[in-house]
Amino acid sequence: MFVLTKKEIDNMVSQSVIPSKSYFGGAPPFAFTEQGVAMLSSVLKSERAIEVNILIMRAFVKLRELISTNKKVEGKLKELENKFKEHDEQIVQIIQVINQLITPQENSKKKIGFTID
Repeated sequence: MFVLTKKEIDNMVSQSVIPSKSYFGGAPPFAFTEQGVAMLSSVLKSERAIEVNILIMRAFVKLRELISTNKKVEGKLKELENKFKEHDEQIVQIIQVINQLITPQENSKKKIGFTID
């Protein structure tokens, strides 16, 4: 169990989790970690407490699944980004070579004959 910081409380208010800071009655609230909820379930014995703790543990499991899924997606996106960066560099090189082939080269041939000054 830990005390929420002012910034965390502000985030809760801004995301409409709670109506206002006054909802806490002036004292910063406590929050439970996943392990804290597991320990609490061993202390509380009522049927309702057991049901609530099971629901909270399921929420933690879902949250962990979402985080791992997001990390996988983030990894795939970075992989694609790196792949396209390599292709971008290759495409730029190809365009530069094509531009060199398209641009007419200056004739450096000398004129035949002679000129009078």
